[in-house]
Amino acid sequence: MLKWALIFFVISLLAGFFGFSGVSAATATIARVLFGIALVIFLIFLILALMAGNAVL
Repeated sequence: MLKWALIFFVISLLAGFFGFSGVSAATATIARVLFGIALVIFLIFLILALMAGNAVL
């Protein structure tokens, strides 16, 4: 998920550099959403891992 966010971010930068502001804004939004989803999934797995670690001990 983070890989796709990085890819869309790079596409956004390149599109902005070449003057395609609409494409740049769209890909930046997609990158931001993908990063947010990846962050939420990471936090869920972190909480589950901490709970599992406490259950084992």
